[in-house]
Amino acid sequence: MTEQMNIPKTTVNVSSEYGHLNAVLLHRPGMEIERMTPSNASEALFSDILSKHIVDKEYAAFAGVFEKWCKVYYVEDVLTQLMENDDVRQYLVAQSCKLDNCEFLADELMEHDSRRLAQELIQGVPYHGDTDPKQFIESRFTLKPLYNLFFTRDASSSVYNEVLINSMSFPVRQRETLIYRAIFEYYFSTKTFCGQDTVSGARTEGGDVQVASPDLLCIGEGIRTNRKGIMYLAEKYAKERPQFHILVQELPHKPDSFIHLDMVHTFLGSHQLMVYPPILDKTGLFAGKATTLITCDNGNIGIREYSNMLEGLKDCGLEMEPVLCGGYDTWYQDREQWHSGANFFALGDGKVIGYERNLRTIDALSHAGFAVLEAEEVCSGKVDMKGYDKFVVTFKASELPRAGGGARCMTMPINRGTE
Repeated sequence: MTEQMNIPKTTVNVSSEYGHLNAVLLHRPGMEIERMTPSNASEALFSDILSKHIVDKEYAAFAGVFEKWCKVYYVEDVLTQLMENDDVRQYLVAQSCKLDNCEFLADELMEHDSRRLAQELIQGVPYHGDTDPKQFIESRFTLKPLYNLFFTRDASSSVYNEVLINSMSFPVRQRETLIYRAIFEYYFSTKTFCGQDTVSGARTEGGDVQVASPDLLCIGEGIRTNRKGIMYLAEKYAKERPQFHILVQELPHKPDSFIHLDMVHTFLGSHQLMVYPPILDKTGLFAGKATTLITCDNGNIGIREYSNMLEGLKDCGLEMEPVLCGGYDTWYQDREQWHSGANFFALGDGKVIGYERNLRTIDALSHAGFAVLEAEEVCSGKVDMKGYDKFVVTFKASELPRAGGGARCMTMPINRGTE
């Protein structure tokens, strides 16, 4: 790829998890999720298959809230525009086919119009029995669907004025990084970087990367993000900045509800966090899980340990009040964390969105001073979010939570301002 797209666009700039959201990248779940079956769901990293016609309704309410708040870019629309650029088109087709071992398909794809090609890169290309090798019969797809693409958070991360292209842990998600690298380099004209490009085996995923402040990242270390990936980031920022910190929370490797830091810890604003209590108490599966601060001081890297995230954040100048996922009952804490009860996304300082189904978590937010707003009323114009100092917008969802992620998982912030 050589030529950048000459398209007006938003500048990437994200220096916190809670600055006023000006622009976001979303992906409407498409036909790719209907191409999942009970037999391939596990390979696709899902525990169950989803009903698209229900997902469509749930996602429409979710995305509608953002459309009332900020500029929304949709992956398929941006990718369609990128396919008008011959260099980008050729690169994405060639690399996608290479990763899925179907290079013979490239010439056919190159003949398709931009919208169709963008859809095929996302939704996959069905097996053609008359032309495709028999090795693709069982999967039914020669180019595999990107089942997880609506989790726009994972494959790339806006970190300050750059984008971290994450090195995905599972092959089924590796092609996502090709799309996001093209989007950010050639649509948004943004510098990207990737640990795997320079450190073999370095892995990061966006659900583990949280921008706490201009000089502090919070990162989860678990089954998806490893120590090599974290140290790559530490060494990068040690070279670039005189003072920088990374607060690392070790995560359980099982069950899947703990795959990322944002499943147990998300920022609600400049002074409040949503947390799953065992991460603070170090009980249950979090017993013995370390909380470590990596300090970068004029090129020197040091490490110190803390009893939990709150203490580490406080030592870095962030006094945070925890709001408890599931409230004070351990039974409901476990139930609601399972369906992304701690996974909130901040539209601004004290302005968040999350699943309505986690009733006790929403009640905890209400007691913490958040007005509870319904997505349907926001989308219809009956309620104006800008009339509230603190709020949580709740949206109904039964199918989306079964995919294993929440509001933060489904968002990729592009630009945040200050309150």
